[in-house]
Amino acid sequence: MSDFIISVDRVCKSVSDSTGTLQILQNIDFALSARETAAIVGASGSGKSTLLSIIAGLDTPTSGTVRLAGDDIFALDEDARAALRARQVGFVFQSFQLMGNLTALENAMLPLELAGRKDARKQAADMLDRVGLSQRMASYPKVLSGGEQQRVALARAFVVKPAVLLADEPTGSLDFATGETVMELMFALNRELGTTLVLVTHDPAIAARCQRRITIEAGRIASDERLPSA
Repeated sequence: MSDFIISVDRVCKSVSDSTGTLQILQNIDFALSARETAAIVGASGSGKSTLLSIIAGLDTPTSGTVRLAGDDIFALDEDARAALRARQVGFVFQSFQLMGNLTALENAMLPLELAGRKDARKQAADMLDRVGLSQRMASYPKVLSGGEQQRVALARAFVVKPAVLLADEPTGSLDFATGETVMELMFALNRELGTTLVLVTHDPAIAARCQRRITIEAGRIASDERLPSA
């Protein structure tokens, strides 16, 4: 059994149309241990978000394998892959991806309810309190600020205590000060819960806070650096 929580082995992704074949990712190889933090950086269009989607099992590679907590996720059928994601993975998106017809509390409860947890309301309320939203639990996303919406998204991602958190430009829609607050929360929760964190970012200051910086250029890993502790 591998000691790695995430293992990406020779992953390639290409798409074809009438004009030919476009190589999006080529021979991506890396592995992350439990509790490790890694930033995936690179220019727009370099393949960063596609790689994150493949790690999550939301997109499929043309070739190669991804193991999550020891499971080859692309050897699983779609239902089993979704169940694995529900148990092991949390997501934070640039656009928040909250359900507009649900309150902050109901949004945070959602992954627990899908998992059949009887304590969903209490666990979600506790996590919203942890991110400073105890007074906003009954509010709908449309009346929350961008920073508040992203904190709800953080609560929803962390409430299942996932082994892995994947974040795609988590501060991309926020002003600098609000983004700083959200990142402080993300790294604090990461440390408290022992989650492995993989984030895609254009912000070098955010990348510098991680233990690894993986740079993607034209679909390939240009560098994989271990960074000094922040």
